[in-house]
Parts: sequence; structure tokens; C-alpha cells
Amino acid sequence: MRLIGAALAAGVLMAAIALPAVGGAGVGVKGATDALNLKPEDLQEPPLPEVTEIRDAKNKVIAQFYFQNRESVKLEKVAPIMREAIIAIEDYRFYQHGALDLEGTMRAAMTNFQSGGVSQGGSSITQQYVKQVLLNKAETDEERLAALAPTLPRKLNELRYAMAIEEKYTKDEILERYLNIAYFGASAYGIQAASKRFFDKPASELTLEEAATLAGAVQNPNATDPNLGKKYRAALLTRRNTVLDRMAELKKITPQQAAEAKEKKLVYKDIAIPGGCEQSDYPYFCLYVQHEILNDKQFGKTQKARREFLNRGGLVIKTTLDTKMQKAADKAIKQWVRSSDKPVAAQALIEPGTGAIKAMAASRKFGNSKKKNESNYNLVADVAHGGGSGFQAGSTFKVFTLTTALKEGMKYGDGIASGATYRAGGYGDFKNCKGQGVGDPGHDVHNSSESSGGFKTLQTGTWGSVNTFFLRLEQKVGLCDVVKTAKDLGIKRADGQKLREVETFTLGVNEMDPVTVASAYATFAARGKYCAPMAITQITDRYGKATSFKPTCKQALEEEIADAVSGILSGVFTKGTMSGVGGIGRDAAGKTGTTDGSMTAWFAGYTPDLASAVSLGDPRGSYTHPLRGVTIGGRYYGEVFGATISGQIWKATMLKALAGIEPSSFTNPDMSRFGGCTTGCAPKPPKEKNPDGRPFSPDDDPRGPGDPRGQGDPPNPNDPPGGGPGGQDGTGTDPATPLVHATN
Repeated sequence: MRLIGAALAAGVLMAAIALPAVGGAGVGVKGATDALNLKPEDLQEPPLPEVTEIRDAKNKVIAQFYFQNRESVKLEKVAPIMREAIIAIEDYRFYQHGALDLEGTMRAAMTNFQSGGVSQGGSSITQQYVKQVLLNKAETDEERLAALAPTLPRKLNELRYAMAIEEKYTKDEILERYLNIAYFGASAYGIQAASKRFFDKPASELTLEEAATLAGAVQNPNATDPNLGKKYRAALLTRRNTVLDRMAELKKITPQQAAEAKEKKLVYKDIAIPGGCEQSDYPYFCLYVQHEILNDKQFGKTQKARREFLNRGGLVIKTTLDTKMQKAADKAIKQWVRSSDKPVAAQALIEPGTGAIKAMAASRKFGNSKKKNESNYNLVADVAHGGGSGFQAGSTFKVFTLTTALKEGMKYGDGIASGATYRAGGYGDFKNCKGQGVGDPGHDVHNSSESSGGFKTLQTGTWGSVNTFFLRLEQKVGLCDVVKTAKDLGIKRADGQKLREVETFTLGVNEMDPVTVASAYATFAARGKYCAPMAITQITDRYGKATSFKPTCKQALEEEIADAVSGILSGVFTKGTMSGVGGIGRDAAGKTGTTDGSMTAWFAGYTPDLASAVSLGDPRGSYTHPLRGVTIGGRYYGEVFGATISGQIWKATMLKALAGIEPSSFTNPDMSRFGGCTTGCAPKPPKEKNPDGRPFSPDDDPRGPGDPRGQGDPPNPNDPPGGGPGGQDGTGTDPATPLVHATN
């Protein structure tokens, strides 16, 4: 193609100027350019596609995106021998001629004709740069073919552009641009990427034989691509030696240097150039970052524009990822759930007060292989961030009803008498935020067999996770108020649909993702300040301009309300459904969540420094594949509850993730406001006395007996084990110590 183009250009010029046999180039070229109206024409030069890097919080690269693997460098960062090699083989009179080198073109055409191939470049380096710019600008196959077409009009346009380029830049600037735009094969664009791909070194360190190899590759990179096999490597070796001979002929190196270099084997190290989330060690976090860019119109008006911004922009994206915390989550999940298991565990870690996502982990590897049981979507996030439809959150939603009750003036000792079964008296018992009656008088909600009915306070009802109590509490405070509380804390469905405002809302019938649930629970840790999840802290463009991103936060709850919630949820570790697992040796609070029939199992919890949510379910369908009679992580489970696996993963993660971080403390709840009871006081029990003779009060310690930090003191054998979080029909349990049988 280059031979045809060179011959066409030369032929046109010879016809125009009636080129004499001796060939004086000066006057002849001027006459030809005038006759053919070859006047400089400005060439638009869009920025070259560059690699975009994603970095963790410590600025280490964790992933990269690219349309073309390219890393532009200044000419001084290219080894001088590389510059000599490329000029020798492609345009040896580059520094002597203008846009068109008629003498060089005719010489190359004659040499190539005699050899029967293309051994020397016919177009000048400036012309080649123009062609590469036009090729990179092309958006359709038709435009790409036009940029390469061996036609007279295309060649003349190329010359006009080249004339303008020669006027616009110095020779060194043109050479720099050419070296950065050229394709060298093996998916390497530009001299820096090629040097790293071929030889695992920067372009500044290239040796003679390495420089000759790359200089030889640019002529026909697809025919000499070493990544394609022995035949192509042999062709590249031949081209390398051709370059060495030409350099010796032009006296750029000595014949001895050429001979010694030709004796050396062709070196190609085949350095991997990872691209995309599937090749990252942190694929789910990478996916979240990718979709943050693709969803935000500040990065482009259209999806296509945003994708080009990401893949072509040469950006450096600094994120919130903490690799220490990520490894803690990965290790904890691996201890309890295997990548080959059908049920999948997913976990998100969120920093309270900023919304920073510190880690995103899942038991399955990211990829498209069904045979390897890989996942091709984000198991930790919602649909907007590349995720799926999520899993029903179970009794983790009871916290929103508890919060609403405290907001509306109820105290720790206030409670409701509830039986083992609940049935709404009528449709109007529950009204959604449109004022529509959504009660279900035809459906019974049960507690588990282990959970007795009776009078439950905000404390005991929460610790025991009693379904019937929470339905009566939701009825008392109002379904719509509970929904509003949840929304204030960032709750939205994983599939992007509207929340289901139904009677069993408090029992967690909406499908959620770990990032959203962890962010909601982080609000309590931050004393009522909700911060939207954030993964990106700074984006630096190709020109070095940095844009920083701040947390998006609001005071969603009164500080005292959040403190009161934490006071009750702390007792989950000592008197509630996590007492068999225990706490983590520092202030912690949380809530288990198991849907009806153990279809899914959750645990969401937090310390003042870190919040986390863990989900467990079967992506094939939780209704058809519940967590009953299953083997997970090599252990057999008759039934899985929130504390069984998710709670264990949460605890193991937090112990490692927070290691070395000075423990912070919750603010004690204001007992002058929340202590005791109002009109919902418990019936007076028979008088009991403490060992010191003082009358016993259930509010002596709002966080339950034992260490208030929730270190997991043994539960009181007289305490009821607690009924479970419900799913769609609100039944199920969260026993404190589920039975586990190990299998081989």
C-alpha cells in the first residue's frame, strides 16, 4: 500500500513538472505544488487515546482501561538510538527536507521495485504522522478505509496536511508525535507502551537491537506481530536485521555493531497489558468505579462520550479503596464460602461520616466462565453500578422501624404485647405513602417456634428480632414514616425500582445490595449523618489538571436518635441473635437478617470507625434455592441464619480490617430522654432483687448485661433465644447458635 502511494505521489509530481533525468528537486517541487494547488491545510489533531489508571487510596494502580494501550512520552525520554533507527528506516532525510521528500520517495520506490517488496519507507515521517492522525480520528470502517486508501486524492490531501504540520511544529516535535502515535503490534501504541510490552523497560533504556526491532515493526505491524506466533516473529527478526543493515549503510552504526546485533536472538518478553475490571485484583470495586464514570453526565453528555472519556482519556482516578481492608474481607469470605459454592457471599465496607467505600468483596470470581462458577455482574452493588437485583434484606430492615419509634418519642422501656402470630385487622392498618391501605388481613405472620409471644420492649423486641412485635410497632408508628426513615438513610432497591411499601416492609421484603445497606447502617455510626457511597476522590486528566471530589452528606437523624439506636443494637451481640458469635472487642452494633425459610441471610453492623453489610444467597433464585440443607464452605447446614455465616464473615472481617486502628467509642444514649417508658410500659413483673439487695430494672444497662462494648458474654439461659427476621411472609428465626455439621 505504501509502495502504491509513494509511486502515485511521485508519478503525479513528475507529470506536473516534467522531471528531468538529473532531477533538481527545489524548483521542480515548487512548480508541482503550485500546479496541483498543494497548499497547507490545517489538520485537526484530537488527543490520542491514552491508558486510564484506577488507583487505590495509597495511589497504587489497581486497574486500567484503554481503547489503545498508549503512554505518550517526551522525545527526550526516548533513547537516541531509537530515534536514529526509526529515521534510518523510515525517512533518512527527515531533518533535511520539508513536507515532501521527492528524492527520498523516488529512491524508496526504485529500491522497493527492485527488491519486489517494501524494504524502505516511501512517505515522509510527517506524512505517516498525518495518516495515523486521520486513522485515529476515523469512527467508522468506511472512514478508516478512506484514511488508508491508495488513491491520488487521499495522497494529495495527506501532502496538504503534511505541509501545514511542517509549518506548525519543529522537526523534533513532529518526530515525538510520530513515535507516540505509531502502532508497533502486540496491542502496543506508541514507543513507550511498545518498549514495555516487548522488553519490559521504558523507551529511554532501549538498546541497539531493541530499537531496531521496534523500528522494523512500524512498517507492517500486523505482519510482524510477535504475539501471533513463530512465523510472525521470524518476519520481525528479518525486519530488525534490515534496519541494522540500513543504519550501517547510513553510517549511524559501524558494520561490526550491526553484525554483533544481528547475531543476537530476537527478544520479546510479552509483558501483559491488563485492561478492564476482569483483570484487576479488585474487580467488583473496579466495576463500581467504572459505572460511577459512565453514569455521571459531568463526564460526558452521552453514554458513548463518557465511555470514551474513560477509555481514551489518559486519566488517573484515585479511589477510596483500602487494600488492607479489602484483603480482610476477601480472607473472611474465603474462610466461610467457597468460590465453587452455588450460594454467594458479598460484602461492602463503608467509612462512617464520609461514605467512602473501603472494600467490596464476593465469594465468586468475576468473569464469564460458567464452568468456573464466575459472576459476570457486580455481586456487591446495585444495577446502576453493574450489579444485579440483590437479595431480600430480611430483618436488617427492622432498624428503620426502631429508629422511627425513637423519633416519635418512644423510650427503651416502651413496648407492645405481641403474640406468636400476627394478622392485620384490615387493609387500613397499614398505609403506604400514597395513603393507600396495604394491610393484609388474609395473611398470618408467625414467629419461630423458639420465639415466644408476650410483651416486648424496643430493646427486647430488637434483641430477639421478634416479627410480630415489629409488625405491631410498624403499625403503631406508621408504615409511611418507616419508609421515609429508610429513604433518608439512602435505602433504595438494588434493581432501581420503587421500594415496595407493603405491610411486611419492616421484615425486609425489598431486594438490596451490600453497599446500600452498609451505607445506611454507617449513618448510625456517624451519629445520624448519612453520606452517599463514594468511590472516587480525585481525577487527574492527561494534562495534569486534578479535580477532587468531596463526600455528599446530610444530617438524616438527630445525633441523639442515632446514639439511642446504637445503644439498642449493641445488645444484639450480648443478648440478641449474635450472642453465640460474639463481638469484636470494641464498641459495635448491628442486626441479623434472615428471610422466610432462610432464602437469604444478612448481617449489617458497625463500629464508630467502620460499617459493613454481608449478604448470602443463591443467584439462581432464593425462592427455588433457599439456604436449607446446603453445603457451604465445606460445611453442611440444615438451615442458615443471619448469624450462621454472614455474622461470622462480618466479625472476621472487622477484626482484621480494624487491627491497628485505635478503637473509638459510641456516644452513650441520653437516658434522661430514652430511659424508662411512657404509656407503653411493661406489666410489673414479680419483684426481684440484685445480689446487693437493690431492685432489678431491665433498664439498668441499656446495652444488655456484660461488657457494653459487645465482646460476646455468654447469653442468659433464661433469655428467650429470639424469633427471626421475616421475609415475604415474615416467618423465620435467627437462633443465637445455629447447628453446623462439617463434611469432608
